[in-house]
Amino acid sequence: QVQLVESGGGLVQAGGSLRLSCTAAGSTFTIHPSAWYRQASGKQRELVASISTGGGRPNYADSAKGRFTISRDNARNAVSLQMNSLAPEDTAVYYCNAKLGVTDFWGQGTQVTVSS
Repeated sequence: QVQLVESGGGLVQAGGSLRLSCTAAGSTFTIHPSAWYRQASGKQRELVASISTGGGRPNYADSAKGRFTISRDNARNAVSLQMNSLAPEDTAVYYCNAKLGVTDFWGQGTQVTVSS
């Protein structure tokens, strides 16, 4: 069974930083976590950042540019999201995503709460 395991969420004050990590585990086939999405209460899930498995420039939502950095560790089949200068509007559940063909795989989500 495919599973994406996330870690690193929590409560932080505005202006602070958090680092989210995601690895793939328990799979009989290989999936590569490659993106972070978030879903705030009452809103749709939105892409925060993505990175290809083969290199290339990462893609960021406008709200994340200049503050967030996505990176991958191919040896660990992991993807991370470093979030700096956090603001209350960044409060959401953050989800790790992997794609295999037309199928999306999701982590269980990790809560990020930014207090003002």
